[in-house]
Amino acid sequence: MRIDAAELLESAVRRTGLHDFGDDDFLEPLHVLVRACETEASLTFLGRIAARTNILRLLEQRLWLEHDRKRYPEIAKQSIRRPLFIISLARSGTTLLHRLLAQDPESRAPLSWELMFPIPAPQRPTYGTDVRIRRAQREIRLFNRFLAPKLRLVHEVGARLPEECLMMMAFSFRSFQFPSMYQIPSYQEWMEQHDLGPGYRYHRRVLQYLQWQRAGNRWILKAPSHIFGIDEIFANYPDAGFIHVHRDPLEVTASLASLTAALYSAFSEGIDLQRIGRDQVESLHRGLERYLRARDREPARQRNFLDVDYRGFTADPMKTVRRVYDFFGIPLTEDANLRMQRFLRRNPRGKHGRHRYSLRQFGIDPDAEARRFQPYRDRFGV
Repeated sequence: MRIDAAELLESAVRRTGLHDFGDDDFLEPLHVLVRACETEASLTFLGRIAARTNILRLLEQRLWLEHDRKRYPEIAKQSIRRPLFIISLARSGTTLLHRLLAQDPESRAPLSWELMFPIPAPQRPTYGTDVRIRRAQREIRLFNRFLAPKLRLVHEVGARLPEECLMMMAFSFRSFQFPSMYQIPSYQEWMEQHDLGPGYRYHRRVLQYLQWQRAGNRWILKAPSHIFGIDEIFANYPDAGFIHVHRDPLEVTASLASLTAALYSAFSEGIDLQRIGRDQVESLHRGLERYLRARDREPARQRNFLDVDYRGFTADPMKTVRRVYDFFGIPLTEDANLRMQRFLRRNPRGKHGRHRYSLRQFGIDPDAEARRFQPYRDRFGV
């Protein structure tokens, strides 16, 4: 089963009856992605089916998103005010913080089901009962059971749970979601060397679409790879706020490599743990350098960043929540506080079992990497 960009584009047009994909800046990364899947990813038969299905679905949904945007001009008029982006080096408690902040009824985080099936736009009256919720949960259950049975130990996914907004950028085919799923180093390299602006512009278009019929007071967004796109985020969301959870990069690297290995093994054969470790640590170095340059480019930007220590957050999550609300001038209501406390009681650490990993397992020299990460560790006290 070949994965062919031209055939996928034709299939999307034929299946939807639509022809307008919008700006054509998605075509080059689409071709880079498809070529990398064919030549580098070592996809299994099921992996090929999954990759082809995913790309085709994204193309079809992009056609519908563009169609609805032209049909309903009010979508483009949606204002995204003061979104909060949770960022980190990955594996730093950001999933917990994201889902904790999302308990506030005044906030809104994108849920897995609406990112998987955004068309038609979610409606307020049926938001909790939409038929797509069951469809999404069925796909997630099958994935966990047959492709990645150990993933739940590392990262829990559920149709009704908030999820990373990388899925919104996937419609532009400029998203770090793809190299997190498949062994495609040439695509990762392309992403790091090219303009991420079109990806974040589409990120904004999808947010506008999701809130068109079901708005919230503020968006709570999250993705570790946003460290590569700080400039582009400010270009699209000038009033964005950032919550950066800092953790020892050596702990991050081992945990991230373990997660990556679990995802790769779902789609590919011949997983090379040593290469995964090497690729992850190098990507973290490049991401940190890019992030710090962007953060320090304009002194005024510093007031948009709240720095949070991972150890302090895991020791007392609600103390960190209060810091977030105070820093960004958001009132923490009693209702929101109670909902968050209830969420913490229901989701204790290690709920689904212990996640075990080590640097040596992935061929990473802790002493050498400690020296390379030392400037970051000194600056943020991790």
